[in-house]
Amino acid sequence: MEAKTYPPLTPEQILALLPQQRPFRFVDEILEVDAKHIVGKYTFRADEYFYSGHFPGKPVTPGVILLEALCQVGVVCQGIYLVGIELPPEEHHDWLTMFSDAQVEFNRPVLPGETVTLRGDLVFWRRKKLRANVQMFASDGSLVVSGTASGIGVKNA
Repeated sequence: MEAKTYPPLTPEQILALLPQQRPFRFVDEILEVDAKHIVGKYTFRADEYFYSGHFPGKPVTPGVILLEALCQVGVVCQGIYLVGIELPPEEHHDWLTMFSDAQVEFNRPVLPGETVTLRGDLVFWRRKKLRANVQMFASDGSLVVSGTASGIGVKNA
């Protein structure tokens, strides 16, 4: 017997379910999403809390923040979308997609004020575990970060 599926969530519904909030939300909008990929955007504002200490006088976005932005789009938002297809709306808040591992390569820094495009391409999704090839691009199209990231859906207690 085939499993029941539900209508896909819209980008706005996905963002409403994203648990991260400012100052730790690094997704401004979702441009595209389906069961195989997701594309989002984020602008690193000059007043982000981490720039004052990384590095004073010459701020650069920390690599761990770039990875967090990639995972918020390519793992968490994609996971929310996929869970939304599998579960009825009243159960969407019962699940969180938690980061589990990543392997990435950094190609260039991201400075305050830059807008980046974040892309996740699904590698696999089974038993609420997701792996994606993730990429971040600068507004000029240059590759900032690329690699793979994974997460797993856990029941929200």
